[in-house]
Amino acid sequence: MIMINPIHFIHDLTWEQIPDEVRHQAKRCLLDTLGVAIGGKQTDLSTIIYNHAARAFGGSDDKLWFDGRSVSMVGSALAHGMSIDALDLHDSCRPVKGHAGVAQVPAALATLSLDSKPISGKELLTTLTMAYDIAIRTGTAQHNTVCDYHTSGSWNAVGAAAVASRRMGLSLDKTRHALGIAEYHGPRSQMMRAIDHPGMIKDGSGWGAMAGLSAGLLAADGFTGAPAITVEADDVKTYWEDLGDRWSLMIQYFKPYAVCYWAQPALAGALKIMNAHHVNHQNITAIKVHTFHESYRLATRFPKETDEAQYSLPFPMGALLVHGRLMLDELTGDNLKHPDVLRLSGLVELIDDDYFNDRFPAERLSRVIIETNDGMRYDSDVVQPLWDLSAPPTDQELIDKFRSLSHQYLSAKNAEALENMIWNIESLDDVTELNTLLQEAR
Repeated sequence: MIMINPIHFIHDLTWEQIPDEVRHQAKRCLLDTLGVAIGGKQTDLSTIIYNHAARAFGGSDDKLWFDGRSVSMVGSALAHGMSIDALDLHDSCRPVKGHAGVAQVPAALATLSLDSKPISGKELLTTLTMAYDIAIRTGTAQHNTVCDYHTSGSWNAVGAAAVASRRMGLSLDKTRHALGIAEYHGPRSQMMRAIDHPGMIKDGSGWGAMAGLSAGLLAADGFTGAPAITVEADDVKTYWEDLGDRWSLMIQYFKPYAVCYWAQPALAGALKIMNAHHVNHQNITAIKVHTFHESYRLATRFPKETDEAQYSLPFPMGALLVHGRLMLDELTGDNLKHPDVLRLSGLVELIDDDYFNDRFPAERLSRVIIETNDGMRYDSDVVQPLWDLSAPPTDQELIDKFRSLSHQYLSAKNAEALENMIWNIESLDDVTELNTLLQEAR
């Protein structure tokens, strides 16, 4: 196998080089990410960041999705990345313990105007395939060579810089500088702080997308900042050696519930018990969750805002047992005060279990034990999250998820048009049609 230089890969990857299953996965990721963008737009976080982008990053490069106000491309990437991040329902990846599409999709759509010719659907999917690989491999290298756990924005910035570099046709030298600037200025924010103290800061991906596009624009003007250590250092070469042979898109997993993925194996365990034994949540007297340390840290029991609820395990456990689903509605507004949910949340006992710690991060596993007032004790045994890589969702399941979000918040006409356009995007000669639909849809 000949090792491909990442800088060359950014510019040289073509549609014809991408296997069919990877092309299809790119569409699945695009559909899922834009569906989450629709749901995320309904949050307070999104309202605030949209207003901030319109005020602080005005321009005429792009328009805000489902809003229409004009902003610069870096403002667009910031607002859309953070709005997607506002609903913890987007695609994820184990090696980086984080999310790529949340930043790479906004970056790819924000930079359409940087090319003098129309960007086709095939080129958009090619760009996303490249960007996922650059971002995920950068993040894997970072996580394995630094001592602290940083948010996804830190490495998503490098992927976004790659998007800008490809779209502007930068020289190889300027592309090196773009990646280096992005790595240097990408938000190296502390992920576990956001877990322990949840807020609107989230996973840093909107900031990473903004930093990455800024890096590309700066490099185009001659600003220097090479090298990106996570791309070029000798001790990270192993993370790049199968570039173009193993595709990072194929190790993305999808989420059925709008909460941190670390909570989702426990949720799967609770659902397994409820489905198998038809337990009435009102009869539950105890809930024990054996899990890994990172999941154990999701300890918020009585959240006051949706951001706290999404970085919790006890509260969404209660919400799922009561409502049977976990989208935005179950994690916001009056449902944050639902007495049955709060009662169950208070019953959850989290147990930091070395059996599961030893298997993390290669596996995310948990075990749930539920006791009821009639003396019964139900044990889920060891469970993995729903839609795990070993049992990914079907296309229809992703379509149903997209529709549950888009049909709730968009007109039926616009929701259907958006879904059809995404599934058939490789037939578009100019994806400006997609951007226009996103901007105008209500």
